[in-house]
Amino acid sequence: MGMQLQRNEADLLLKTREIIGKAVKKNLADGLLFSGGIDTSVIAFEASKHKCITAITVGFEQGPAKDLDFAKKMASFLGIPHMVYIFNADEMVDAVNGVIAILKVFDPMEVRNSVPVYIGLKLAKEMGINSVMTGDALDELFLGYPWLFHLPEEELNRRLRKMWAEMLFSSIPIGEAIGVKVKTPFLDDEFMEFAKKIDIKLKLNEKDGVKYGKWLIRKAYENLIPNEIIWRSKAPLEIGTGTTVLPKFFDGRVEDEYFEEKKQFYVEEDGVKLSTKEQLFYYEIFRKLHGKPSEVYSVKKGKQCPNCKAFLGRETTFCRICGAYPI
Repeated sequence: MGMQLQRNEADLLLKTREIIGKAVKKNLADGLLFSGGIDTSVIAFEASKHKCITAITVGFEQGPAKDLDFAKKMASFLGIPHMVYIFNADEMVDAVNGVIAILKVFDPMEVRNSVPVYIGLKLAKEMGINSVMTGDALDELFLGYPWLFHLPEEELNRRLRKMWAEMLFSSIPIGEAIGVKVKTPFLDDEFMEFAKKIDIKLKLNEKDGVKYGKWLIRKAYENLIPNEIIWRSKAPLEIGTGTTVLPKFFDGRVEDEYFEEKKQFYVEEDGVKLSTKEQLFYYEIFRKLHGKPSEVYSVKKGKQCPNCKAFLGRETTFCRICGAYPI
């Protein structure tokens, strides 16, 4: 029985690699937005079997960008060209404007996470790279979010199904606006169908007393990719690229008096409640570019966000425009 289980496990690991390999081959591009995490390392590993891709890693100069060392090690291991770009505060502010113009949101988390994507795709375009792969959707399909790990199985399954129904990735509209084709191997139909059927115990498991998401993916590549990459814990994009410091950055840029005055003004004038200086900074760009959320998202369909008055088009507990949760 033990041998049978081991054989079944070996078959599953092989099948996992085969399906990922096919998805990557179908979505090959010239470049890869590369964090050195398990998601993009697996794509780089599979893609490098077929062509010489250029890996692009970006980081904010004012933040500790945790991705850089891992990305350098993995690119060196695969022997692929690797472009590392450190952006400064002025470039960050330009990117914030670009992101808000394209996505029409002022949710701090969304903007923060999309800034390095915008800079990476813009850099690819400048380098003459017209198609870029991303690791989007592996976290949603294989439970990559540590803040969910404590939940019971039934609730985890419910949360995952909800994520699958709602998942959107900023890289796709940003790529379209910049003129770079974004390819997403983990959104491949065959891979998604496979992923959705995998038992939750094969998505979340323990090693040396530490819980890891994306368990099956890690096990499938365990002896093919360096261990420090395979068992690297999840670093959200904002931490990996250093943009996690942006709340503090804007706290230093926006005066307390101005914040309080504007916060009151936008509640009265636009019906918009703002909670941080960072969000105020983003909202003022949003308002200048697009107008009030109640006018930009005015089709009376679905739920209306109580915080920004945008109509969200469907019933949801999260406002993708301002980031309010729960609503």
